[in-house]
Amino acid sequence: MRGVWLSVTGGDPVEEAAELADWLRHEPELRGLVAFAEAAPGPGELGAVADALVVAVGSGGALTVLGAALRAYLSQPRKADIRIEVRAGDRSVTVAAERAADVEALLRETLRHLDDPRQPE
Repeated sequence: MRGVWLSVTGGDPVEEAAELADWLRHEPELRGLVAFAEAAPGPGELGAVADALVVAVGSGGALTVLGAALRAYLSQPRKADIRIEVRAGDRSVTVAAERAADVEALLRETLRHLDDPRQPE
């Protein structure tokens, strides 16, 4: 399994990341696979607040569930101004409410190297 990084923009990124983490953790297939990213403290800070998530996914069901969960999350009326950047390795895609219907296809296209054993780790 690999970690897919999710960063939220729009609204309060830290609060939105916490809400998204809670949303994803309610999916039985994603339970135990969602964590806050380890953030390094900035200069003069004792600690940093995590505003990104890591979701452990492979090529199977977890990716499908993640796509469906993100689509449902972004389809909420109050999430119209939220954008979620999904990153794995050097690939990324930004998903917003207007593209929520296509989120699983976008994830699969962006993360297709998860299924390709010829790709480097």
